[in-house]
Amino acid sequence: MPTTWESFAEADIEGDGALIHVRRGGNGPPLLLLHGFPETSLMWRGIAPLLAERFAVICADLRGYGLSSCPPSTPDHAPYSKRAMAADMIAVMRRLGHERFAVAGHDRGGRVAYRLALDHPESVMSLAVLDIVPGEAAWTLADDRFALGYWPWTLLAQDAPLPERLITGAPHAIVDSALGGWGTPGGVFSDDAREAYIAMLADPARAGAICEEYRAAATLDREHDRADRSLSRRIGCPLLALWSADGPLGQWYAKGGGPEAIWREWATDLTAKALPGGHFFPEERPAEIAAILARFFGGLPMDAEQRRG
Repeated sequence: MPTTWESFAEADIEGDGALIHVRRGGNGPPLLLLHGFPETSLMWRGIAPLLAERFAVICADLRGYGLSSCPPSTPDHAPYSKRAMAADMIAVMRRLGHERFAVAGHDRGGRVAYRLALDHPESVMSLAVLDIVPGEAAWTLADDRFALGYWPWTLLAQDAPLPERLITGAPHAIVDSALGGWGTPGGVFSDDAREAYIAMLADPARAGAICEEYRAAATLDREHDRADRSLSRRIGCPLLALWSADGPLGQWYAKGGGPEAIWREWATDLTAKALPGGHFFPEERPAEIAAILARFFGGLPMDAEQRRG
């Protein structure tokens, strides 16, 4: 019987200072999937069951998101840095018996995923990042298009309690703006997914945690990226970078060679590809994305497999 999203087992597992909610199913090499904003692990509902035919798939809610816990923060926002979130995932995967694993992340989850590969190279076998460039590169290359287009980076990083009040006061507006503004017009987002994302943002504790994550992104995460660059530290495992050809990443960085050129400065073994669709292409076209990820994580050459198809 084919695996379904509803058949995935759910559990709360101790991370590194947070209780992490996971959904898991399938058998084979372990594969961790990490979501973005304003989503939860529910974003993988169309992809995870397909990957579960070949992999042991673990979909995790990042700390502060979904059904994971919201640990207290600190003035430097360290509990919500990508380094802290990556440490959660190392702890979770080890408790599930996986010392080494593959990881794919979209949006914020992609940032946790590449931090995992940099901080824990012994654990990450291969990595896929979906519709992101490294945080330090994004900030360094930011212009008016970035400030207006990716408004959460600047708005949610403002001091408390302004962004928290805005989020909890109008969670429907936040979700509709994100899904409508960054996604493909007419993109498919089920009612249950949309309502789950809205309910998360309406929760003051989770709104506060998410804002702390964006504050960390503007401060500590940048420092961690800069430290890696100063030491010439690069991602050593195979890296797949996918991005929306029709979205901001496909347009903003074109003069410098696009996202591929940016990621080549960070990775020693890169496969890069632009895809049609909007920022939320994993939710818009799950079967295609699942096939691409299965080929990559299964060790098949991407171009050769595409030619055979």
